[in-house]
Amino acid sequence: MGIPFQTGDKERARAHALGALEGAAQRFPVLPMPNLAWNREVEAATAHLYERVAKVMPAIEWAYHAPYVKAINELKRERNAVILAHNYQTPEIYHCVADFVGDSLQLAKLAATSDAEIIVQGGVHFMAETSKILSPEKVVLTPDLEAGCSLAASITAADVRALRAEYPGVPIVAYVNTSADVKAEVDICCTSSNALKVVESLGSDRVIMLPDRYLAENVAAQTKVKIIAWRGACEVHERFTVEELESYRADHPGVKIIAHPECPREVVEISDFAGSTAAMIDYVRAKKPARVLLVTECSMADNVAAETTGTEFIRPCNFCPHMKRITLPKILDALVHIREEVTVDPLIAARARVSVQRMIDLG
Repeated sequence: MGIPFQTGDKERARAHALGALEGAAQRFPVLPMPNLAWNREVEAATAHLYERVAKVMPAIEWAYHAPYVKAINELKRERNAVILAHNYQTPEIYHCVADFVGDSLQLAKLAATSDAEIIVQGGVHFMAETSKILSPEKVVLTPDLEAGCSLAASITAADVRALRAEYPGVPIVAYVNTSADVKAEVDICCTSSNALKVVESLGSDRVIMLPDRYLAENVAAQTKVKIIAWRGACEVHERFTVEELESYRADHPGVKIIAHPECPREVVEISDFAGSTAAMIDYVRAKKPARVLLVTECSMADNVAAETTGTEFIRPCNFCPHMKRITLPKILDALVHIREEVTVDPLIAARARVSVQRMIDLG
C-alpha cells in the first residue's frame, strides 16, 4: 500500500520554487502600505468587529489592532485573497480578518473550494504546505516562514523510510501535523478526530502512527490494533499534568475539563471529555457548562469565550510560540509585498496529496 519513494530532483525543485516566486511577483505587484493611524474613520469601520472580541480584549488594545484589521480586510478583497485562521490564532486574527477558521485540514479543504487566487495561512508552516498540496494552482503565503511546529519537526522523510525498512508491510499513518515530505512517504493521513477510524480502516493487526506518541497512545486505548508509535510530541500539550488539572478541579468546583488527544494519556483519562479542537468547541456549545477548562493552546479558549455566553473559562495558559509568530502586521506585510510564499516540489506534492486524499475519501 506504500507510496514508492522517488528521489526528487533538487535542482528542479529549486527552479520550481524560484519560478513560482517570480510568477507571483508578476501577477501581484507590490502595493503601497496603507495608512495605519487610529482615527474616527477606522473606529467606525471596525466597530462591528470589535463587538466580536470585546469580551476578551480591552478597548485600548483594540485601538492598536483596528487600523491593521481595516487595512487587511480591504487589501484581501483587492488581492482576491482569503485568510485562514487556525483555532490557536489570537482573537483579532481569528474573529476579525479570517475568512475561514478551524483546524488545519478543515481550513485547507475550505480554501480549496474558494475562487481566491491567494491563500494567507494564519497558522504554522506544515498547514501552509497542506493548503498548497490541496490548492496547487494558488499562491499560498505564510506571514512568517519561521512559524514551525515541534511535532512536525520531530520526524523526517528519511525517518519514515527507515521505519518501512524496519517494519516491512506495516501500514504507516501520519498525523496531518507533518511536513509535505513526510506525508509523501506514508500510506494515509489522519486528524485527531478521525485517527481511530483511519487506523481501523487499514485492515492490519499492526499500524505505525506518527509522529505524536500521545495521540498514538490515546488511539491504542480504543482499539485492538497494535500501534507502533513515534516519539514526537506537541510542546504545548505535553506540558499539561494530572497534578495541574487536579489543582484546577480543587480551586474551581464543578469545572468540566476538556482535553485534546495530543495530551498525555493520564491527562486524557482524568478529563471529562477528550476530542479534537472542533469536538472541544462543539462540546462547549452543546453542553454549555457553567465552568470549563480547555486543555489545549490558550488562544482557543479566548476565541471560544468571545462567542460564548453563560460559561466561565478557566485558563491554564500554555501558548504555542510558533502560532504566536503570526500577527496582524505580518499578515498585512505578506499581502502588500506578496512574500513569504510557501511552495512544495510538485513531485512531493503529488505523492502527499495521495495520502491526504485517502483520508478524505474515508468520509
